[in-house]
Amino acid sequence: MSKTKVEIYTDGACSPNPGVGGWGAILISSKHKIRTEISGAEGDSTNNRMEMTAAIKALEALKKPCVVDLYTDSSYLKNAFEQKWLNNWKNKGWRTKGGDPVANKDLWLRLLEVSQNHEVSWYWVKGHSGHPENERCDELAVKARKEWSKSAK
Repeated sequence: MSKTKVEIYTDGACSPNPGVGGWGAILISSKHKIRTEISGAEGDSTNNRMEMTAAIKALEALKKPCVVDLYTDSSYLKNAFEQKWLNNWKNKGWRTKGGDPVANKDLWLRLLEVSQNHEVSWYWVKGHSGHPENERCDELAVKARKEWSKSAK
């Protein structure tokens, strides 16, 4: 039985950075003709943490192992996988090339864990350039961030 193919689009937003953050993701299964939008927010975050959280939450939303094309406007996120930064960090005891602790280690570990269940290919899209799914993810992230800010007052 072949795995279902899913397209995932993700984005994070933080204002100010660091500050209140939001994330959004869209999951599309053409086979099942299903499109799902998810989003959330945190009170104390960064753009990078929200980008990573969007990918984590999207992959966690998949109920079974899938073949995933994951689109992000975060080169930080894509390059960590595609340019083997994660392997290098792990081999160096979660230290950067310069010897500093890797930022967001908690989320990198979670992302590694949830991505193991799937065959994930990472793609970069230019943010705020009119890509419809990326623009929608940005809207979801900003809306979640704004709603969190209102509810926290």
